[in-house]
Amino acid sequence: MYTALADAVLAVHLSWIVFVMIGTLWTRGRRVLTGIHIASLIWGVIVEAGPWPCPLTLLEQYLETKAGVGPYQEGFLLHYLDAIVYPDIPARILIGFGVGVCVVNLAIYARRFLRTSLT
Repeated sequence: MYTALADAVLAVHLSWIVFVMIGTLWTRGRRVLTGIHIASLIWGVIVEAGPWPCPLTLLEQYLETKAGVGPYQEGFLLHYLDAIVYPDIPARILIGFGVGVCVVNLAIYARRFLRTSLT
């Protein structure tokens, strides 16, 4: 049961990261969704740049422990992306990339805001 729950949290976590990365594609003209996406971008920068772990990572690790599986100790991005996609890239570069994606998305929102406020 705990393994299935940990897998479900993993799926939610991956979905959340995809939303953070490319959410600007779905937010134009949708104020509520835009607000949620901007908040998720700010949260992403805080979690990546700061010393605080993501609650989804903590929940996944807790459920893995309850299932008898040794949980990973590093953050979600470092554990999955480093192991699968970027096996030899230092953690600071992955973190910088994550923050960079968030900053680019925030810049897109700033540009949208300036365009609408100037017209």
